[in-house]
Amino acid sequence: MMQGIRPGLASVLLVSVFLGIQASGTTFRPHNCTLRCVQQETPGCEYCRISKEDVQRTLGFSSAGLFTGCVPWPCSSFLGQQTPEVCQHYVNAPENITIEFVDNPNPKYDTAVVSWSPSKYGIAFLRGFQVTLQTLGGTKTFCQLFLLQNNLSLSAAHSQSVYYSDPFSELSLGTQYAVTVIAIPVPEPWDKFYDSKQFTTRTCPEKNGLENCKSDWYPRYIEVHQDNQDIVVTFNLAPVNLGIRRYFSACFGGGVRRDKSIQPDFRVNSTHHTYRLPDLHKGTNYTCEIAADVVDAVRKTFFVQVQHHSEEPWALHNKGLPLAVILCVSVLIATCLTAISITLCQKKRLKKKAVKMEIPQERTEEYYDKLLDEPHCVTLNSSARPPRLLICYSSNDGPVHIKVVLQLATFLQRHMATQVHLDLWDALSIMEEGDLGWYCRMMKESDFVMVICSRGLNQNPQRWRNQEEDYSGDSNPTILAITALIGEEIYRAKALQQDLSKYMTATFEYSKESDIPSILNLVSSYALPRDLPLLFSHLHRVALQRPGAFLQVENISENNYSRLPAGAALSMAIQEAKSLITA
Repeated sequence: MMQGIRPGLASVLLVSVFLGIQASGTTFRPHNCTLRCVQQETPGCEYCRISKEDVQRTLGFSSAGLFTGCVPWPCSSFLGQQTPEVCQHYVNAPENITIEFVDNPNPKYDTAVVSWSPSKYGIAFLRGFQVTLQTLGGTKTFCQLFLLQNNLSLSAAHSQSVYYSDPFSELSLGTQYAVTVIAIPVPEPWDKFYDSKQFTTRTCPEKNGLENCKSDWYPRYIEVHQDNQDIVVTFNLAPVNLGIRRYFSACFGGGVRRDKSIQPDFRVNSTHHTYRLPDLHKGTNYTCEIAADVVDAVRKTFFVQVQHHSEEPWALHNKGLPLAVILCVSVLIATCLTAISITLCQKKRLKKKAVKMEIPQERTEEYYDKLLDEPHCVTLNSSARPPRLLICYSSNDGPVHIKVVLQLATFLQRHMATQVHLDLWDALSIMEEGDLGWYCRMMKESDFVMVICSRGLNQNPQRWRNQEEDYSGDSNPTILAITALIGEEIYRAKALQQDLSKYMTATFEYSKESDIPSILNLVSSYALPRDLPLLFSHLHRVALQRPGAFLQVENISENNYSRLPAGAALSMAIQEAKSLITA
């Protein structure tokens, strides 16, 4: 079979087959080599990490856009100078993106490594990857560039290989990130060159253990018992290294809240503490919480009910005990005989009236609802798909307003069970489709569209362009077109007598109702953060209250939302914008 093939060519084919078999299932980690090494096809430069300094030194021009804005550079910039045809082929997006967390000695941060497999479609022309990591709700972006040696021609077997990025370090704990892996080259008209995945870094307890996290620590051991009319509670204390010296407890029941400050005596017991809850009403169900007296402490919940105790002493003398027992037994027997006779006599009558005695279930529920002293809580179906919300806003009010919008989107996504679509979180898609194209597609795919109205929405942005020295953004004509398009959709739905609940407007404390464009006056408007509960009701299509029940969602009211880290960030952003914009 090999007789007609020259010996040299046969050797090359055998080596190619061997390398293809060996590549199946192989893992590749970046090597410390240079861009010049890749271009000159030097051995040992099969998979190289390329730094910003290396690109600038080798090509002689700035590479800031590649490593900060993370915009994919044309392949010809760093690979096509010697062989332009290399950059004229299409390569499909990578597959099977995986996130792996690795050890980080700093307890305040996490470290992640991204891995993926190349697609078999166009793999022969694959020349490298670009990996982008962006914080959801923030603007900070990390980029890594990896290139393959110019003379490599991968086979379909290499699609089973796994490529790794360098570690992304100093990632905030418990924070959502989006990672994007781009296959290089990237021709202009190609739209399948990347794949993305969202993930959340480990929380402090997951990374360091609960005993090493002050803000996440909570008592795991709680023992409750009753002593006369008092409730006695025993719980475990925090480790000494956390420096927690005070605790608090709160009980809710009968429409009353009872707070108690706790300061253990560590000289008596350094691991557990016992305290009393006096003056609780008998028969009332109490929901109690206990936590460390620190900001944003995690609260441990337990339930208490004070039982009734008989306080009457035993008045019978020992000599009268047999007589008392005989009398009790006699009365019990007589009562049982009477009950049996009455039951037998009325058995037939009860059967005849059984149908008439049935009470409809709806009336029974209504009756018991009226008897309740405390209203029910309305619960949501956690298995349902979260509503998709598109947020539109004007950037003409400057970076402080943009920061408020970012923090609001983060709060809605993390604490109000909503999937938020924001242009700042989908920069790659906007680059492909354009601003208007992306907004039009999102309007069709989203369940709700919210327009953030501010004074910059209707005014000339030139007035606010110098609001902060570091603000260099241009005017944003796109939002004017989007607002007009939304207004047209609202009037069309109104003319056809369709539901208008898909669209809504919102203002912050530093805005006025007059900032809402007149074409949006037909839809619901919310003043944030005061109307966060109303917004939650709108997004999840649930009523805030009905007879005998109310909707209670923890930590989204105007007074409580800032207790959450994302809520505190939103509150600070609003105050900062208020001080600058209304000044």
